[in-house]
Amino acid sequence: MSDRPSPLADPHIAFDPAEGRRDVVVLGSTGSIGTQAIDLVLRNPDRFRVTALAASGGRVALLAEQAHRLRVAQVAVAREEAVEELRTALKALYGSEPLPEILAGPDAAAQLAASPCHTVLNGITGSIGLAPTLAALEAGRTLALANKESLIVGGPLVKALAKPGQIIPVDSEHAALFQALAAGTRADVRKLVVTASGGPFRGRTRAELEHVTREDALAHPTWAMGPVITVNSSTLVNKGLEVIEAHLLYDIPFDRIEVVVHPQSYVHSMVEFTDGSTLAQATPPDMRGPIAIGIGWPERVPDAAPAFDWSKSSTWEFFPLDDEAFPSVNLARHVGELGGTAPAVFNAANEECVEAFLAGRLPFNGIMDTVTAVVTEHGRPAGGTSLTVPDVLEAETWARARARELAAKATAEARA
Repeated sequence: MSDRPSPLADPHIAFDPAEGRRDVVVLGSTGSIGTQAIDLVLRNPDRFRVTALAASGGRVALLAEQAHRLRVAQVAVAREEAVEELRTALKALYGSEPLPEILAGPDAAAQLAASPCHTVLNGITGSIGLAPTLAALEAGRTLALANKESLIVGGPLVKALAKPGQIIPVDSEHAALFQALAAGTRADVRKLVVTASGGPFRGRTRAELEHVTREDALAHPTWAMGPVITVNSSTLVNKGLEVIEAHLLYDIPFDRIEVVVHPQSYVHSMVEFTDGSTLAQATPPDMRGPIAIGIGWPERVPDAAPAFDWSKSSTWEFFPLDDEAFPSVNLARHVGELGGTAPAVFNAANEECVEAFLAGRLPFNGIMDTVTAVVTEHGRPAGGTSLTVPDVLEAETWARARARELAAKATAEARA
């Protein structure tokens, strides 16, 4: 066993800072991570330059505005039907000036991930981020990884391609662990402590969660995120995925990765060392700090995010996780230990169930009930350390179809 953290994201590794501005490709530019990253870039034009943008195509006007303001060379949309609307929006902004190159289709983001740049920020939501993650790594780009799902579903594939120090985590929890781990060696680490806000339903029992609504689940008390990630935070699936991600990034066994509830979200995660010391990384809740670590490391970006005002009193609380009301973390540990295609099945089934919940076709508790049923039915995972992309895609396709079937059955039985 190595006596230092995995080279996937090793804060001890010295990077050679890029001369002048660092060229960045932003994937998922119209989402929460993407828009905050662009704000950070615009405030630091001497440090960063965005060369290309990719988005799903659902917010075309915003994408065109971003492209024009940043003067990017390329713009990509996953939805080919959005191309004409995007071209029209760009022409209205650029006038007689040349437009950026437009790429479209399911492979467009992966094409941009391999384009000439220093860093690729993968802020895409969902397992569709796997192909761009692999493309960026294969092209030798530094990968600022906010798309945890690509590491979850394709762990062995990602780790096989990643060179030492090539992946910098952007999740607030993993950026916190990344920084705290700089204080010791791999042999010094006793455990990782991942913090969770507890979401909007902290303190509720499983019975009290039975009739919560879409609006209830989307009312996160701390973070402003997209609907899928917000629901994942309310079920704590997001935290389960982060446990798997921490295991893959830092090679710490699952029984040494703990989750604690911290409602204030000031402490983003902690590392406990063998001498009894615990180092915590803390800032007010703001994703621009982790994004700055992702695209700027090893240099820190001044005033990337707000700092604490230590002249004001504050209370920081920590509570144990209620595994009965929120079984997602233990299920995530289980599929993480199984490995192979099991994490892909877990993630894909959850994505389908979240969509069904948001559409009113599945009750809140039905999300995890259905995901658990799909994972159990899946049984022995395929692939193991020899996992392939076709393995992942096949497992995801099956899991999505089975989750839809079980969700529809549950809805029909509830209405009967």
